[in-house]
Amino acid sequence: MSKVTPFLMFNDQLEAAIDFYTRTFPDSDVRHVARAGADGPVMSAEFVVGGQTFMGYNGGPHFKFSDGFSLFVDCVDQAEVDAYWDKLVAAGATPTQCGWITDQFGLAWQIVPRRFMELIGDEDPAKVQRVMAAMLTMVKLDVATLERAYEGA
Repeated sequence: MSKVTPFLMFNDQLEAAIDFYTRTFPDSDVRHVARAGADGPVMSAEFVVGGQTFMGYNGGPHFKFSDGFSLFVDCVDQAEVDAYWDKLVAAGATPTQCGWITDQFGLAWQIVPRRFMELIGDEDPAKVQRVMAAMLTMVKLDVATLERAYEGA
């Protein structure tokens, strides 16, 4: 485990969250689960999602996620954006704005095509401004639309 690991506090849905995340993202695994008794609910766990290690705990209803913390998914292309977006929505996630989506457990995700990061890294501030303006009108990010904005079309 790395020295710094995100620790996610769920109400009582840790086991369901781990199951969903490890089925949705490649390079995922469950490393350790501690239950409240032999057949009891999962209390804490160490798990990997997309190569990132997490710790999780069922902490009760006073723990709530917010948009102050999100998971950023670096997508190689539009097809990958669409695939993750569709899986999250099908499971009950709520799309918000600018590539953000809140999953059924209340955790915020940013589903972002790598091309977006390349476009906003351009040295021409006018191109970057056009891309940012286009992105601000989107719910799910669309590479073709971002590229048209970049070109000024």
